[in-house]
Amino acid sequence: MLTSHVSLVLYPHNTRITMTVEALIATMSDNPMDEDDDDWDKQGDDDTPAASAADELASKVDDMKIDSTSSSSPPKPSPTKAAKQQKQSSEMVVDAVEGDPREHLNLVFIGHVDAGKSTLSGNILYLTDNVDKRTIEKYEAEAKERNRESWFLAFIMDTNEEERAKGKTVEVGRATFETDSHRYSILDAPGHKNYVPNMIMGASQADVGVLVISARKGEFESGFDKGGQTREHALLAKTLGVSYLVVVINKMDEPTVQWSKERYDECLSKLRPFLKGCGFKIKKEVKFLPISGLNGANVKDEVQSSECDWWGPMWKAGDNNTNQPTLMSLLDSLKLTGRDSNAPVRIPVLDRYTDRGTIAMGKVESGTIRPGMKITMMPTRQTYKIDGLWAEETPLKSARPGENVLVKVNGAGMEDVQKGFVICTDPPCRSVSKLIVQIMIMDLPEQAKILTAGFQAVFHAHCAEEEATVTKIFETTDRKGKTIKGAAFANVGMTVICMIDLERTVPCETFEDYPFLGRFTLRTEGKTCAIGIIKKLPPKKE
Repeated sequence: MLTSHVSLVLYPHNTRITMTVEALIATMSDNPMDEDDDDWDKQGDDDTPAASAADELASKVDDMKIDSTSSSSPPKPSPTKAAKQQKQSSEMVVDAVEGDPREHLNLVFIGHVDAGKSTLSGNILYLTDNVDKRTIEKYEAEAKERNRESWFLAFIMDTNEEERAKGKTVEVGRATFETDSHRYSILDAPGHKNYVPNMIMGASQADVGVLVISARKGEFESGFDKGGQTREHALLAKTLGVSYLVVVINKMDEPTVQWSKERYDECLSKLRPFLKGCGFKIKKEVKFLPISGLNGANVKDEVQSSECDWWGPMWKAGDNNTNQPTLMSLLDSLKLTGRDSNAPVRIPVLDRYTDRGTIAMGKVESGTIRPGMKITMMPTRQTYKIDGLWAEETPLKSARPGENVLVKVNGAGMEDVQKGFVICTDPPCRSVSKLIVQIMIMDLPEQAKILTAGFQAVFHAHCAEEEATVTKIFETTDRKGKTIKGAAFANVGMTVICMIDLERTVPCETFEDYPFLGRFTLRTEGKTCAIGIIKKLPPKKE
């Protein structure tokens, strides 16, 4: 349920072009363009030098944590049936719970194909007693029939026949588990480059990214080098707003590794500079951990010292920003900030289905939602009433930021609630087809080695996808910090302020106001060509 590929081979090897996401934001002008200015689309930035605003704006962003086919409407019931349903609905709310007091975190498992994401996810569910022994034995037998004995844990997350036959996750796998202090939702993202859009959908809901790296000889190199998905997944995780990145070096028990400290250090030495180039603050936001997803070492229980004598002293000393022995204890120790339960409600719609009414799926990004509330669906601006609220199958009286919920929308048909829409309370978010944005160019397709007006790509923001065209470039900033206003084109590595036109309106906000609705990526031809933030929206129409 969770869901990548970009060639960023320049970043770790050339410090001169190590552009961070913070650098992207830092180059922005700190003077927002006046929303009341009718000529907003004729402006790029003011005359204030970019460098003068860098520190202040970057610090604002650094402090900001996001803890980051239509069908016809169902027929209206008869009055008697409607009264009965209303009675059932009221009883449901009365019996609903206020919500588990334990904090809820969304974990997205990302990384290259065959790094072990699905196996690790499945083992976590098994170790936390969410899968019984009989089911595991059935999966073991099925995997053996396919001559893939080591895939049996992955079958817990990879449920359809295509995924099991090929050993590749396609859709984002979803599951839940809990500990004494937290509740977790697992989003198992596909690693193959063809399914990056699915990975983006999953990662857009995540609070914590778990980057799974294979330590096996050759597998780490193929995932990290040009053509591998490790780079693009890590970059997208940062762009999509994860608050922490837990890097697990998997397959440490593999015969070519055998819990070798030298191999572990080698992987870290290559990952650190790249992750820093993606914009992560290594000492604050990134944790490193050696594990075996197949046998469970360092997942719930610490690896035996007879197998690995160097890990105990290392975590006790707090090396690599990690002072916890296992993945589970490390996740429990993470503290998220920035979730505002008093802000207006914002729930990007991930999907919807019909079950005696239209049910929307999504993550509460801000505010608190309750049954009986009136909401506005953007971009259609239709108002509806919330008839019911669930977390999994548990009815709720309310849901706070971070919760994955099912929302029953009274009076809405399937065509009225679609993926990429946003459920809002007043004031609703904006819905626009023109944006002034700031992007960093990461890669470009073979036939378009420069970005100019007319460049087309797919715009991905929260759960929305839309065709986009760059219509005007206001200014570019190169790797040395030189800014050119009114530039005609831009190259890889440059930061660009430009205008984007979308095919249809998309619900969004500026990054400064609502970061989770203000981030986006541009992709084309299977590549992430740019990452960016929304700088300005058109003035509101009276």
